[in-house]
Amino acid sequence: MMDTIGFLELNSIAKGVEAADIVVKTADVRLAFAKAGCPGKYYILLTGEVAAVEASLAAGAAVGGHHVVDSCLIPRVHPQVIRAINLAGSPEGAGAIGVMEFFSVTASVYAADAAVKAAEVTLLDVRLGTGIGGKSFVVLTGEVAAVEEAVRCGVNTPNAQGMVVASVVIPNPVPELYASLL
Repeated sequence: MMDTIGFLELNSIAKGVEAADIVVKTADVRLAFAKAGCPGKYYILLTGEVAAVEASLAAGAAVGGHHVVDSCLIPRVHPQVIRAINLAGSPEGAGAIGVMEFFSVTASVYAADAAVKAAEVTLLDVRLGTGIGGKSFVVLTGEVAAVEEAVRCGVNTPNAQGMVVASVVIPNPVPELYASLL
């Protein structure tokens, strides 16, 4: 079962490409994506069994050396996290909107997983630093109380603390806001 994700963030595109190659060659993992982002960073997301992802991340970090900015390993990641990273989420109905913004891309992955596990919400987007100066953000929707709880848990997850730029909950957003966020 592929329920673990690993994420590696590097500040070198060249070393990122090399690390992406080694993470796949090291263990039985699937490369969800490997791509350049802003400002000149490289992001690698992989899935697989815990031990395989752990080994691949270690190999990628070794290749990346001092170019590694951050990494994360999340066993039993919520399936919505992967869908939202790939921009596959769309709301069924209008609800409150929560937005969590971070200085670190990995902090947003941790926060998205914590948020969706904390309350009955739908992740709409986990935007990973491309075109936004290396920052990242998470957009989710649901009932007001659920969104408030999810955002509270997301920004307070230990792996995101210190990386939070801002967070908001909009209880009754205008319908046009949904389209602008997707």
